[in-house]
Amino acid sequence: MRHKSSKRKSIINQPIKMQSDMKKILMMFFALMTGVTAASAQQSSGDFFEGLSRKIGFSRMIAPHGLEITYDKTVHVIFPSPIKYVDLGSTNLIAGKADAAENVIRVKAAKKHFRDETNMSVITEDGNFYTFNVKYADEPLLLNVEMCDFIHDGETVNRPNNAMEIYLQELGNESPRLVRLIMKSVHRQDKRRVRHIGCKRFGVQFLLKGLYVHNDLLYFHTQLRNETNVPFDVDFVTFKIVDKKIVKRTAMQEQVIYPLRACNYVTRVDGKASERTVFALPKFTIPEDKKLVVEMYEKQGGRHQVFEVDNEDLVRAEPVNELKVR
Repeated sequence: MRHKSSKRKSIINQPIKMQSDMKKILMMFFALMTGVTAASAQQSSGDFFEGLSRKIGFSRMIAPHGLEITYDKTVHVIFPSPIKYVDLGSTNLIAGKADAAENVIRVKAAKKHFRDETNMSVITEDGNFYTFNVKYADEPLLLNVEMCDFIHDGETVNRPNNAMEIYLQELGNESPRLVRLIMKSVHRQDKRRVRHIGCKRFGVQFLLKGLYVHNDLLYFHTQLRNETNVPFDVDFVTFKIVDKKIVKRTAMQEQVIYPLRACNYVTRVDGKASERTVFALPKFTIPEDKKLVVEMYEKQGGRHQVFEVDNEDLVRAEPVNELKVR
């Protein structure tokens, strides 16, 4: 009887043992598959997105410039227009605008002999984007670097075919390159479209030669003519909207409008000479009871110039598409 009962127990326990063995096998198989998956993940084909996205080709790459810096010397990089943005790829770099110079950046190493290469990116006011690969050198080959204005100096030669302009918030939907081309075109053509706005005082004449519009920007073409023998040094120019009539005991209401760009900004006009400037301002109109006053002040002098523009003149601004912008 005992032999039969033990045999019966072994028959009962056999399925339990088989189930335990199956669990062990399944667990080993799962562990093996996990290891294979991890190994395949480590041995990737090199496609970071594993085929879910298109790779960026070299034709889309903006080629960086090589820049060497050191700890004991400062490298200066001169750009063709004022700097709007700088990004440093590592704390190993120190960079900043040069004092009293908007288009010069100075760069040097924060610590000696750092080994890893890093990068630096710069955006300028005219919408150009520059990128640099930066590495440490005991004696940099170049300490003063002048960047080429590849958008405006020989476009067919210097400008890469993948160069893109950066759109700046202050210019809205306008390309900085197009704004500059419009101003240069107006200045080069030098046509007098407006003949009734200007002033003449102390042998100096300040004229509005043209008024143009393109999208959300207005362009004022001005001329300063000095008929005396004493040079005229420009201190500053202001554009402001003021009341036409000022009631007694009432504060004068002024709205200053700041130019966004200027082409050939005049700082000095010699005797018996003249100079012209094109200002780009944000689009605006003038209420019926107000006027635009444009003032030019002489530095350390009293020959200030001023002329006024009404809304009737402003709304008759000539569209830029009638100009040959190139």
